Amino acid sequence: HMNDGLKKRSVDIDGHRTSVSIEAPFWDALREIAERKNLSVNQLIAEIDKDRAGNLSSAIRVYVLRAAQQGI
Repeated sequence: HMNDGLKKRSVDIDGHRTSVSIEAPFWDALREIAERKNLSVNQLIAEIDKDRAGNLSSAIRVYVLRAAQQGI
């Protein structure tokens, strides 16, 4: 899809503002996961950020993939 390119968004992680670039389908999936967990996208990203090693964008992609594999 032409719309699947990188989308850059500003996020707020525990009062720290940063920007994250991930593809649109990952943003969509992240939003769905956050809704199911009754969290905001920022809250979910903050959770992912706490456990990550390395790049935040990569950590988000891996999180979304694992959630899909586990049927979350």
